[in-house]
Order: sequence, then C-alpha cells, then structure tokens
Amino acid sequence: MSTAQAPIKSGYGMRTEAREAIGGRDLKGKVAIVTGGYSGLGLETTRALADAGVTVIVPARTPDKAKAALAGIANVEQASLDLADPASIDAFGGDLVNNGRKIDILINNAAIMASPLMRDARGYEAQFATNHLGHFQLTARLWPAMNKGARVVSLSSIGHRRSPVNLEDPNFDTTPYDKWEAYGRAKSANSLFAVGLDKRAQAHGIRAFAVHPGGIMTDLQRFMPDEEKRAMGWINEKGEINDRFKTPSQGAATSVWCATNAQLEGKGGVYCEDCDIAQALPADDKSFAGVRPWAIDPVVADKLWDLSETMTGVRFVP
Repeated sequence: MSTAQAPIKSGYGMRTEAREAIGGRDLKGKVAIVTGGYSGLGLETTRALADAGVTVIVPARTPDKAKAALAGIANVEQASLDLADPASIDAFGGDLVNNGRKIDILINNAAIMASPLMRDARGYEAQFATNHLGHFQLTARLWPAMNKGARVVSLSSIGHRRSPVNLEDPNFDTTPYDKWEAYGRAKSANSLFAVGLDKRAQAHGIRAFAVHPGGIMTDLQRFMPDEEKRAMGWINEKGEINDRFKTPSQGAATSVWCATNAQLEGKGGVYCEDCDIAQALPADDKSFAGVRPWAIDPVVADKLWDLSETMTGVRFVP
C-alpha cells in the first residue's frame, strides 16, 4: 500500500536535532550502515545512531580520514568502500553478507555535488554514477542481509527540482554538461529509487524513504568557490552562512527520523523533509520546499529501475 505524499504533522521541524528525531526509541541491538558517515551530516547521523545504542558500520573511501573523524564514538565499525568502483561495492557487500551480518538501517548518505564533468571507469557521469548507481548496486548487494522491518533511506535534495532524470542520456553523452542539471538528475534519481525500492520491498517488511536534509554547509560544497556561494546567497561578503541553513546535526535529523522513528511504521515510498513527509508540489512551483512530481512518479521510478539494472549489470529482485 502506498503512503500519501503529504505531511503527517510529526511535531518536529527544521531545527530538530538528530538525537531528538529518534523519538525516544530503544535502538540497542540494531545495526546500521551509513555511507559517508564520517563527514558533515553523515557524521552527525552516525553519532546520533551510535549514541542511541546502534552499531554503525561506516564504509569509507578514505579510511584514514574516517578513522580520525570517528575517534571517540562508541559502537562504530569501519570498512572500505568506493561507490564509484563497482568491484569495491561488490566486495563490501559480499563480505558483510558472507559474514552473516544482518542490517536494520541503511542510510545511503554519501554524495558529490556540482562537480566538473568527471566519469568513472565505465564512462558514466560521476554524479549520477556515485549518488545513484553506486547506492543502487550497494543496496542490491546488501539485500540478503536486510532484516524484516529494516528501513532504507536515500539522501535526495531540494536540488531535485533543477532537473528530472534523463533516461535517454543519463551520462551527458549527447547533452551539454551542466553541473547543476547533473546534480538535479542524480537527486531526482535518489528520490525515485526510494519509490521503486519501497514498491518492491514492502512485501518483505522493508520500507524505503527519500530525504531532503536541508541546506547545510559541509564538505559537499567542495567544488563550489566562495564567489558562487555568495552569488547563490549561501554566504554573505563576510563568509557568514545564511540563516536558512541548518547545522549538521539538524541536517541529519530527517535521515534519523526516517530510519528510526515510530511515526513512520507502516509507511514508505515518500520524500521527506524537516522530519515530516513533504508536500507534493506542482512542477512549476518555485519554493525551496516540497517535492516535484517527476521525483515521485512511480512510472518513471520503474523505468529508472530497469535502466539502473542495465547500467550496473546488477539484477535487483527484492
């Protein structure tokens, strides 16, 4: 059964902290994987879950950086993973499944944003390949380890409103490259993946959610010079961050809410923001809230699913 894409009046909001979003649930004994869980809002997601008793596995492309960031946080394990490398994804997923580990929470958090045109070894455009295809393949490889009742959270963004997915030219082979269009495509894909996965997984007691964390100033903006941040109103001439941005802990709150809160029992396949289900808005709406129709369209989600299987070579049948 589908969930209405409409707010449920959760009682939380934009300034909710990650630990608050758990809603007081006892999470001891749960196991989570958080990609990118050693930087920015990913680190705060890891911290909130670990503090609540969850064993958090943090796969990292840069293990030394992850080790330093995670020092002193209890209940955390590290592993090696590069989402742009299919062999690395298979190795990580295979090791976990073969070791008999079971997963209650998967938060597909890692991302790159507004990068110059880069391609992986397969020739795939890097934002789509890393943000969407890497997590699609990872979730497929981890599927045998998912416990009944598990939740999968995919980090989307209000950036999805910049562009729907392009199923005919996902890698900008014929389309002139635009870094923000590429980001929009990838973030629309992240939302559609939650729609597609929830449709297939709920019969197994597993639900999926897409999350817009809000604006947070983190390492995600590493490809953006300060001049561009000023032009977009993200920082002022003094380098001070716009008040509408969240702290990393506030940015992590919606991921944590979707992954753990009892308010979402029996729900899934929806795009969430500010610790609530977001409002579905028309395609031409100019606001910085809500979700546009192309990011929650079940027909497009199915087409993207088929394309993702073709591009990764991974047959994903929950």
